[in-house]
Order: sequence, then C-alpha cells, then structure tokens
Amino acid sequence: MIIYFVIFSGLVAIGFAFFVRMGILKNPQGNEKMVEISLAIQEGSKAYLKRQYKTVSVVAVIIIALLWIFLNLNTAIGFLIGAVASALAGYFGMLTAVMSNSRVAEKARSGIAPAFRLSFLGGSVTGFLVAGLALFVVALFWLITKDINSLIGLGFGGSLISVFSRLGGGIYTKAADVGADLVGKIEAGIPEDDPRNPAVIADNVGDNVGDCAGMAADLFETYAVTTIAAMLLGSLIYPGNADVILLPLILGGIAIIASLISTFFVNLPAGKAGISSKSSGESSIMRGLYKGIIASAVISMIGFWPAIKYLSGFEHWLKLYLAGIIGLVITFLIVAITEYYTSKKFRPVQSIAQASKSGHATNIIYGLSVSMEATVLPIVVITLGILGAYYLFGLYGIAIAAVSMLSLTGIIVAIDSFGPITDNAGGIAEMANLPAEIRKSTDALDAVGNTTKAVTKGYAIGSAGLAALVLFGSYVAEIERLGKSLTFELQNPLVLAGLFIGALLPYLFGALSLKAVGKTAGSIVEEVRRQFREIKGIMTGEQKPDYAQCVDIATRSALKEMVLPAILPILITILVALVFGAQALGGLLIGVIISGLLVAISMTSGGAAWDNAKKFIEEGNHGGKGSFAHQAAVTGDTVGDPYKDTAGPAINPMIKVVNIVALLLIPLLF
Repeated sequence: MIIYFVIFSGLVAIGFAFFVRMGILKNPQGNEKMVEISLAIQEGSKAYLKRQYKTVSVVAVIIIALLWIFLNLNTAIGFLIGAVASALAGYFGMLTAVMSNSRVAEKARSGIAPAFRLSFLGGSVTGFLVAGLALFVVALFWLITKDINSLIGLGFGGSLISVFSRLGGGIYTKAADVGADLVGKIEAGIPEDDPRNPAVIADNVGDNVGDCAGMAADLFETYAVTTIAAMLLGSLIYPGNADVILLPLILGGIAIIASLISTFFVNLPAGKAGISSKSSGESSIMRGLYKGIIASAVISMIGFWPAIKYLSGFEHWLKLYLAGIIGLVITFLIVAITEYYTSKKFRPVQSIAQASKSGHATNIIYGLSVSMEATVLPIVVITLGILGAYYLFGLYGIAIAAVSMLSLTGIIVAIDSFGPITDNAGGIAEMANLPAEIRKSTDALDAVGNTTKAVTKGYAIGSAGLAALVLFGSYVAEIERLGKSLTFELQNPLVLAGLFIGALLPYLFGALSLKAVGKTAGSIVEEVRRQFREIKGIMTGEQKPDYAQCVDIATRSALKEMVLPAILPILITILVALVFGAQALGGLLIGVIISGLLVAISMTSGGAAWDNAKKFIEEGNHGGKGSFAHQAAVTGDTVGDPYKDTAGPAINPMIKVVNIVALLLIPLLF
C-alpha cells in the first residue's frame, strides 16, 4: 500500500501542474505587439529543444544498445524511461514559462502583486512536473521490476539528458546574452531588451531553454538519482529490510504534498512590494517566495516524524529523523549564504560595483575574489551536515539527509522558473513600449528573479554534493556485497592517480563549456554587427532586425558544441575503470566530487554577483547607466554569464553522471 501512496503523490503533483497551467492560459496575453514577441520566443524555444532532443536521441540509442548488451534489458529500459521523463519535464515546464511571459507583463497593469502570483504559478508548473514525474517513474519502475540495480539505469538516463540540457541550453542562452550585450549595450549604446538589437529574441529564448528547461532536467535527475542512491544504499547496508528501500520514496511523497500546500502561502499583499523603493520592493518579493519554502519545510518535518517512526523499522528512529532534519537545515543555510553572495543588498555584490569605478580590470579581480570566497561557507555547511548525519545514523543517515534536502525540489524549481518568466516579461514590456509603471513592476520582479536563479543553483549544487557522496558510498557497498574488499589509501599510486584525474575533470569540462560560449557568442557578435552595418533602418526603427538569423546561429552552434564536453567525462570514467581498475575509479569519484563542488559553487555564485553588481550600478549607484563604472560592470557581467549559467550549473549533473557510470561498471570490473 505504501508504494501506491507514493505513486498517487506523484500523479497528484503532475495533475496539479496541468491544472495550474490551464488556469494560466485563461489570462489575457496583452496587445498584438506583446503576442507577436511572445510567439517568437515560443517558436524559438520549441524549435531549439526539438533539435536538441533529436541530437541527444542519437547518443541515447547507442547507450541503450550498450546497456542491453553488457548489462541487461531492464537497465536499458530504465535508461530510456529516465531520459524521456527528464526531457518531458523540461519541455512542458519550458512551454508553460514561454506562455506565461506576456501574460505576466499584461497582469502587471493590475499591479505587482497579481503579476508576482502569476509568475510564481507559471514556475510551479515546472516545479511540480519535475518532482511529480521523478517520484512517479522511480516508484512505478520499482513496483514493476523490484530490481534496484536497474533503477541505476533510470538515473543514468535522467543524468544524460540533464548534462545535455544544462550544456546546450547554457551555451545557447549565454552566447546570445553576451553577443547582445557586447554589441548592443557597449558598442551601440542601446538599452537591454531593445527591439533594435537583432539578438534580443535569441536572448529571451535562451532564458527559457537554459534556466527553465535546463534547471528542470538538472533537478529531475538530482531528485531521481538521490532517491535511487538512497534506496540502493539502504538495500546494501541493511539487506533483507524492505523498509529502507521504500523510506526515501515515502519521504518524497510526503514532501510533494507539503510543497503543494505551501504554494498557497506564496503571495504578495496588494499594494506591497514598495514600488517607491527598489530595495524594499525586492525584499518584499523575496519574503513572499521564501514563505513557500518555509511552509514546505515545516509541513514536511511534521510529516516525516510519523513516517520515519512507524515505517522505517529502526529502533533508533529518532536519530534517523534528526538526520533528515539536517538535510532541511542545510537547504536553508545554502539558500541564505547564496543570497548573501549574490544579492545587491550585501557586501560582496556592492564591493564589485565599487571596484567597477576603477575600471574593467578591477571589476574582474573583485569578481574572481568573490567567486572564490563564496565557496567557503557552503562547504563548511555541507561538511558539518555530513558529519552530523553520519554521527547520528552512519552512511544511511547521510542518504536520508540528502533525500530530505531534495524533498523541497517542487517548490525550489517553482521559485527558479519564476526567474526566466519575469525576465521575459520585462523584455516584452520593454520591446512593446508598455507604460513606465508596468516596467517598474516587471523590473522589480526581474531583479528578484535573477537572485532566485542564483539561489536555486546553489541549492542544486549543494544537494549534488550530498547525492554524489551517497553514490560513492553505494559504489563501495556494492563492491563489498560482491565479496571484494577495497581500501582507498593515498599511498596507493592507483588511488592517487584517480584522485588527480577526477579533480581535473570539472576544470576540463568547464574549459570546454566556456570555450563553446565564447565561440558561439563571437558568431552572434559578428551577425549583430553585420545587421547594424547593412540594414540601415534598424537604429531609426524604420526596419526590423532579422531575429531569426541570430536564433539559428545560437541553435546550430550550441548543439554542435555541447556534444564533446557532455560525452568526455563518461569516456574518461570508462577508460580509467578499464585500464587502471576499481581502486583508481574510486579515487576518480572522490576527486570529481571535491573539485566539482568547489568549482561549481565558485562559478555560479561569482557569475551571479557580477550580474547583480551591474544591476546595482544601473539603479543609479556609482554614476548609473552609461557611466565608466557601468561599462566595466557590463564587461564583468559578460564574463560571469557563462560562469553562472553554463559551466557552473552543468558541472552539477556531470558529477553524478561520473558516479552513476562507475556504479554501472562494477559488474564488468569483478
């Protein structure tokens, strides 16, 4: 009966997402110009994702065949289910986001509170599709197969789609953004989202395929993989105890219901958000969103108590419950720390803005400094959380802490997807020349959206660290189950070699990702310059730019450039395993977890800090728009863009892909 409750919870979340989606579509889209812009963004987003999935499907078919040949049919089917579910979560979530943007801009005519609520509901469609689908497919696949090892294939499918979505979407969005900014803002001196910029539609498309579809696929696989890893680890540590396999699913089902209830707590009282003051307005909006996270966590804590007490089968169940609470505490601390390093209200961002007064170089130096400093507190929190959970209930305690942390995925992704919706709404308001009071509302929402995207990336990376540790524990436990005994000692050259190779993977992966953005952005820069040069009426508004050409360049280049960095970590992991063996492979896993976590946090927090330093100056500080400080901040923002939206977030699924591949390789190594 328990497994049916879990499946039902997943279906309720999916049903809720489609119910909310129908309600959103009943809202008016605005005037003819707004509809035209929104349709262009929709068409570009759908066309990109279709081409991306077509490219990925070729790789997926090859992997399915290899899994079937070398492992078994169930694992191959699991891979297919995981890949399809991850793709569907991203696609339908993104589709709702692009259908919400003009509606949010139109809703802003009634005030910021209604626009805020509609933006959040649009994001919640993505959030609950992600959590609901992940829980549903994992629970249903387990019910049908009762094969815990085949579930690893399902996680691998979700992870592969996640890497490609994060990379492809990230390359697309940041190449378009950088190209638009470099020529539009710096060379032509026109505002952001100016309809005269040929790259402006590509930029808005990128917000959705990167920050919406990419984040959805990312957290789908993190949710699914963490749940599967906890189930696997429980079955290995406590063989014969079926309760430890079902417990992660039960906690996920309870948390989804809690997150659904928490959506009713997310609101902004009419007349609030203090449009008279940007800083107070943004604080009010953030508080409105955080009410949802707090409500979800509190309700989950209440629900976890009887579940762990009566369904875990452990005498010392209270210690396991406290390990779960540690996961929720880590979530809140990571969110608070990330906001501190990325919000305009605090020292790190303001120090970058201050440094911009001295020029481009000092902006870059301070930005790099903040990005490195931003790793310290999250790592301390994660370390203390790991030690606390392990002290309470060993490795399984860490697994439950990770599951607890990921249990908030529905509401977290809803808040993340709030970002691209408000970003697009602001762009549409600008391009459609809507009244200043509407722009004031959409700008306030957009500014908060930038912070929420950074905060949720920090959450995704922090949860990936715990999930990867659980996967590594499963790797060791699986080897021991086969009757083998391995120790990972630093004086063993094989372990040390694996550590070094694993530690370099995030750097190599990040380098390839950044280079891909640079190459694609260069092509868009040349195209925008060409149009400004050859289409004479663009700057006067007499002729429209060729938006489609920039969209096509970004699409073709992103799809071409994403393949190598996505496949390389998988190939290197297989090569290390087959050439050097299980000990070197274990060292590689440790190296990639530690290095990847640090690099990903540094890139995402640093990039967001650069972005908000620019926005801080644009509010009138240090000379405001057009000043020397602003020019330096725009340069810093263009450097930070691929940091925070391409390389950094994509390292998150890459870490887990390496660990999952290692688990799949164990039968071939012994």
